[in-house]
Amino acid sequence: MPVVFIPTPMRDLTGGEATVTVEGEFVRDVIDALDRRYPGIKDRLCRGDALVPGLQVCIDDTMTRRGLNARLAPQSEVHFLPPIGGG
Repeated sequence: MPVVFIPTPMRDLTGGEATVTVEGEFVRDVIDALDRRYPGIKDRLCRGDALVPGLQVCIDDTMTRRGLNARLAPQSEVHFLPPIGGG
């Protein structure tokens, strides 16, 4: 099952857990599984049927532009990278 690395600002929903293992063939499936276990996490990751603007997904050390439709391997590592502001 894919391992999801939870961004620090979302760990309040996971009880402080930094990594979570959930089932999913696509990023969309992983987010749905996370939301079943940790209600509210999908609202922080998605807007409608897309990722929150500026949120990036890294799968196995590779950035993807496929968003929710990105396919995962059974042992994939998934990182959600929030936008970085500043100047």
